[in-house]
Amino acid sequence: MPRALTLPDFPWDSLRPYRQQAALHPDGVVDLAVGTPVDPTPALAQQALQAAANAPGYPPAAGTPELRAAIIDWWARRRGVTDLRDSEVLPTIGSKEAVALLALQLGARPGDLVLHPRAAYPTYDVGARLAGAVPVPVDTDADPATWRLPPGPDGAPARPVLVWLNSPGNPDGHVLSTEQLARVVAWARQRGAVVVSDECYAELAWAEPWASQGVPSLLDPRVTGTRADGGPDLRGLLALYSLSKQSNLAGYRAAFLAGDATLVAAVAEVRKHAGLLVPAPVQAALLAALADEEHVAAQVEVYRARRETLLEATAAAGLVNDPASVAGLYLWLRGPASMSAFDLVGAFAELGIVVAPGDFYGQAGAGRVRVSLTGSDERVRAAAARLRGTSLLRR
Repeated sequence: MPRALTLPDFPWDSLRPYRQQAALHPDGVVDLAVGTPVDPTPALAQQALQAAANAPGYPPAAGTPELRAAIIDWWARRRGVTDLRDSEVLPTIGSKEAVALLALQLGARPGDLVLHPRAAYPTYDVGARLAGAVPVPVDTDADPATWRLPPGPDGAPARPVLVWLNSPGNPDGHVLSTEQLARVVAWARQRGAVVVSDECYAELAWAEPWASQGVPSLLDPRVTGTRADGGPDLRGLLALYSLSKQSNLAGYRAAFLAGDATLVAAVAEVRKHAGLLVPAPVQAALLAALADEEHVAAQVEVYRARRETLLEATAAAGLVNDPASVAGLYLWLRGPASMSAFDLVGAFAELGIVVAPGDFYGQAGAGRVRVSLTGSDERVRAAAARLRGTSLLRR
């Protein structure tokens, strides 16, 4: 009989009583717990999807040639990663399935170490477990020389096979500089480990230098070094990106990865066998959205305004945002030392607001809550008004 997988409880289920409490508010609930977009999908993506709706055949697992070319062009235009080759990009069915399955697709085995940020989206941990590997939280903001890894069978530190990075970070909004990224790459290459960077919030930078210079990518030549032909040296490196946040395409499941051609080929081979194919209409919508920067710039400004409103209101309520939280889709808030993360969640629920406890994201989240910017303008204003008039978060 098959054995059940040993996975952690799905954390969002534990919010059910807080959602019920919040729903009692006379002005309605404001749900800022999950980073699911609420703004319209751009018309150009909808039109491209509709135009490609007659799709009786199987779509190519590697993406159409036109889509691969658009992905390559996007990396050069938006992330400063030039000279990518056709064999170094691949569309995925959103980025969450890639995060969950990449360790398995790259051949991680039981007992292998998979490192991930200590304040982290839970799916990095889950992906390691699906492969039978051991998830290990580390401080990816720090020099990797300071990381302490569990011992192997001989008592020496076990060797990792995969290092996850997330910049800008979910939930904390931290950004890794090119110098920090390069240190991790050098450390991993010395140990034969693959580095994968989840960069799906890269367009949402709120502070300098990132707002004007852009958030650095793992694939930036300043991080990777260069090949003999002048292109980036992508050995052992992959980066993921999603259009869920920048283009409100979460419902389309439209994303892609790029990096080391050998790793991309290994992932593509598994995806072909498993039938993990991005639907043809979604590939068309992804192609259309990648070519247009105007809708992205407009969406960034929408989130900027919501962020400023929520920053002011939560500060008025006595909460403090992590000063290193300078990008991404969330506030990473701390309350009084006397209040745990779930105490804070309960206080927000009394105001009719649902937020996520920092405990969902590892021990580094103790005493914090994550607040999403993905409420509508009207709901964000409602939340802000309630926060400005409360003393519940000063217990």
